[in-house]
Amino acid sequence: MPLIQPDGKDMQRKSLQSIAPGLMNLLAYERSWLKPDIRAGLSVAAVALPVAIAYAELAGVSAIVGLYSCILPMIAYAIFGSSRQLIVGPDAATCAVIAAVVTPLAAGHTELHWQLTIVMTLMMGTWCLIASRFKLGAIADLLSRPILNGLLNGVALTIIVNQISKIFGFSSPSSELIERIYALPVNLLNSHWPTVLMSLLTLLILLGVHYTRPNWPAPLFAVVLTTALTWAANLPHFGIETVGGYTGGGLPMVSWPNFKPGLLRDLVIPALNLAVVSFVSMMLTTRSFAAKNGYEVDADSEFRALGLVNIVSGLSQGFAISGANSRTAVNDANGGKSQLVSVIAALAIALVVAFFSEPLQFIPIAVLGVVLIYASWSLLDMRSIFRLRKRNRPAFYLALFTFLSVLLVGIIPGIGLAVLLGLLQFLQTVFRPTEQLLGVNADGMIHSLGKSNGIKPVDGVIMYRFNSPLTYFNVAYFKRRITTLVDGPQDQPRWVVIDAVASFTHADISVLAAVEELKRDLQLRGIGLVLAGRRTELTRWFRLDRSGSKENKLILVPDLYLALKLIQSKESKAQGERDAEALAE
Repeated sequence: MPLIQPDGKDMQRKSLQSIAPGLMNLLAYERSWLKPDIRAGLSVAAVALPVAIAYAELAGVSAIVGLYSCILPMIAYAIFGSSRQLIVGPDAATCAVIAAVVTPLAAGHTELHWQLTIVMTLMMGTWCLIASRFKLGAIADLLSRPILNGLLNGVALTIIVNQISKIFGFSSPSSELIERIYALPVNLLNSHWPTVLMSLLTLLILLGVHYTRPNWPAPLFAVVLTTALTWAANLPHFGIETVGGYTGGGLPMVSWPNFKPGLLRDLVIPALNLAVVSFVSMMLTTRSFAAKNGYEVDADSEFRALGLVNIVSGLSQGFAISGANSRTAVNDANGGKSQLVSVIAALAIALVVAFFSEPLQFIPIAVLGVVLIYASWSLLDMRSIFRLRKRNRPAFYLALFTFLSVLLVGIIPGIGLAVLLGLLQFLQTVFRPTEQLLGVNADGMIHSLGKSNGIKPVDGVIMYRFNSPLTYFNVAYFKRRITTLVDGPQDQPRWVVIDAVASFTHADISVLAAVEELKRDLQLRGIGLVLAGRRTELTRWFRLDRSGSKENKLILVPDLYLALKLIQSKESKAQGERDAEALAE
């Protein structure tokens, strides 16, 4: 019977599903989704507007650029993203990384700062596309949760400290965190009191809305009310600094003729770091909401979507974006069903840019500072770090090290040091893994030996488990541990049985050679070596290593129970032969 070949339409549908899963979901849109999607889209826009403007201030660019970073990228994700709940947009960690990299290079030049921000965004998107092409979605596991906990807490505290000068109205000459904290008591004496009063008013609005109407977008109310007050009372006349920079006559556009291409080399590695951080943060959000709503997302597809939305953001003069956890939560809480929520929110923000962008110049800088602190406060969760102290001490040290590194040496170097420490912890686990001696209970079941668990060793047999894949840099330690056990104070065993399932995972030539040496060393002591588990693979690997020789003196069995039966059989046979020889004499 001939196989049924897929027709052209099926192949096109599968191809489109792999490239643009969001579009496929929109093409299969159900009418019942429209009402909750509209409600969720408008709610997301209400939250995204003030946050995008505040994060633009954090990134060091004009407020309008924060809105540029929302419109087309959100539509792009609606087409290319696979998550039905995720909302992309400016992110605290992403903007903090951009500011840390671009600010020193721009050296106070506003236009150059904007140019470098766009270029870094395009580079980040390119790195994401390259990673997706080579199916590196597993890189989401590179930054473990302890590293991410430490990173987010460090970024949140950095943002909070950096905004203090804005909400108190004094100038801070230093951009380094430690110097800012050290100079804080003196700088607070030079506070600008009208600015302090504006900050207090903003905080009262935020807290008032939050506690009286928890479902309302508190930052939006704070920004709209304080901006209207600033315009009506002409508060800049009293020294309150505003965003400024927009006076009508068309939307701001970046100019490129004076850009120096030589600066690109300083952005390559930071853009790669930014891509990794953004992707990991985005995948944590994506996976959590996908699990909650009963579907799965593909990491490689999300890597590609993140790359495309950042390239779209750069081409539309925006800055780097990632998955926005708070806005995604707003979408989910309002019952958003599909990627149409992103399209509706993007269109709502586009209306503001088209018809209401001129009032942005009256937004007080202090208000944005308070909004940033308000948003960053939710990221600050030191208890999540200290909870690890009892559950997993190495994870606690890693999270704490990441947190302190971000504070002391900066975000980008801190991330690098944290990843390095994480890799060193992993290598330590592989170099010197845990090990177990095995025995049997009264029912003949094999378990780990313990002080009082009723498990007893098998007479004359050492059953050993090495809890790490064997490779060239830990096999010498593996050999030493076995010979140490064999030559220990107890009676010398007649057999050594190794649980091969846990440690023999790939055909490392150094490992195979070391096992042959171990077998010879044990034979000189009159001890037999048995490898239990992975019999098929081990048979093939050792035969290949012997260049076609059929001789194989290694004893290979499918599992530990058969190893014990084999040993019992051999010892019974040997005992029978000895008894026969004794009778013959």
